[in-house]
Amino acid sequence: MTQATTDRRSYALPDPDTQSEFYQDVTFKRALAWVIDSALVFVLCVLVLPFTAFTGLLFFGGLVLVFGFAYRVVTLTTGSATWGMRLMSIEMRQSDGARFDLGAAFLHTLGYRVSVMFPILQIISIVLMLTSARKQGLTDHVMGTVAINRAARY
Repeated sequence: MTQATTDRRSYALPDPDTQSEFYQDVTFKRALAWVIDSALVFVLCVLVLPFTAFTGLLFFGGLVLVFGFAYRVVTLTTGSATWGMRLMSIEMRQSDGARFDLGAAFLHTLGYRVSVMFPILQIISIVLMLTSARKQGLTDHVMGTVAINRAARY
């Protein structure tokens, strides 16, 4: 194994039976993080409106979708968590325990957007987060990713 591979796979995902503290309250924290992130994206889009000579009002919904997608990909890539997730002390991990890279962040955001577009998929995702051992949504199950409580840093 190369050094990059061993650094990337520094640990595996926590076991929900023996390390349940990593998944405790994650669903509730994800919901709060979603509210924070949604409000932040909305405020950013409102702040951008003057730079569009207010023509952004004509396509404000699209502006929110594009900014939201970019915000989510960039923040997941740079810290494996959106700013709302960071505030709630949770972060996303890939199936091998690694933090999100650009590809994982893009695919996770795309999966999230698809599930939001189809209410039945979003309902399934919420039910999975409430009932699965690792509190994974539909996109998480497909990708093998998890949201965990962030470990304390010294």
